[in-house]
Amino acid sequence: MKICVALLLSAACLVSGGAAKAQGRPTKPTAATNTAAAPVHVTPSAGDFARPGDLHVWFVDVEGGQATLFVTPQGTSLLIDTGWEDHNARDADRIAAAARAAGLHRIDFVLITHYHEDHVGGVPQLAQRIPVGTYFDHGDLYEKVDINQQIFGAYLQELERSHARRVSVKAGDRLPVPGLDVLALSSEGKVINRDLPGGGAVNRYCEQEPVPHEDRTENGHSLGVMITFAGTRILDLGDLTKDRERMLMCPSNRLGGVDIDIVSHHGWEQSSSAALVHAIQPRVAIMDNGATKGGSVPVLDVYRSSPGLETLWQLHTSEEGRKAGPRENTAEAFIANPPGVDGNMIELVVHRDGTFAVKNDRTGMVRSYGRK
Repeated sequence: MKICVALLLSAACLVSGGAAKAQGRPTKPTAATNTAAAPVHVTPSAGDFARPGDLHVWFVDVEGGQATLFVTPQGTSLLIDTGWEDHNARDADRIAAAARAAGLHRIDFVLITHYHEDHVGGVPQLAQRIPVGTYFDHGDLYEKVDINQQIFGAYLQELERSHARRVSVKAGDRLPVPGLDVLALSSEGKVINRDLPGGGAVNRYCEQEPVPHEDRTENGHSLGVMITFAGTRILDLGDLTKDRERMLMCPSNRLGGVDIDIVSHHGWEQSSSAALVHAIQPRVAIMDNGATKGGSVPVLDVYRSSPGLETLWQLHTSEEGRKAGPRENTAEAFIANPPGVDGNMIELVVHRDGTFAVKNDRTGMVRSYGRK
């Protein structure tokens, strides 16, 4: 399939396949919700979207994995996860292209949420394309099945080959990323044991959720973080599952409110309980789903009904959602890759005054968000 990756205002055309996954551990890929009528602001040039002093974030399409690149105004870079291995280095090439578009010659920090192949698999191929300074992770491999051991082994081999620094993070640690406040909320199956500013209120949504079963995979050991810039709070919990969400959110909401929620687990229904999503009340949610991986109807429904949500953005139209009905996916204007298309990114900029904007790189359409 011929695809185009939008890089700022230019596009690079690539060739790629599609995405699929079974419950739990990821398998090889095969190639919401908010429909509010708020006005959409379309900007004619990149200069109207990004300003000097912005935090710039690229949500790279790795077709149902994760690869989210943060670049601070000072040029410090943090990449959360590296997508899949193989696919003729498709994901590594897309990440490296985004890094070049950002003016980077190296990635200072790579945060690996957990050791499933759609999150850490791309490390060796990416490191062949751009140097990495430091890796953050949750420690040792927890789910020791064959594919995970292979992927984890390749990660350790790359660390040894490149002599990159490795820092294993515990819940409650602050990550030393200049220009960003990065707080670890979860790691190794544990969660932070104190309230964040604005947190601590009784969470009434806990009563509406059945108590989930304990997750025994790498997902529940995800290194999840809260990233704060200019007072704007961005939540990324990796693939953290509902049982660990409950540890964070019940009986009281330790997190308080969130401005931007990077939807956990690609929008799969093992994550994103109402006890989390409805309690943190994000203004914007960005889902790094693939066409046939993530974007579960129950999760789309949770976000559609979330109090205060202004926009759900999706990297792909969810096929599951499309089959369920025309209103399950978010409006097409907020989808980077509709059916038959892939490779386009979603971009986020956070301004120094705490306002922010999100752009669909497929169309150039921008929606701006004022201070709350």
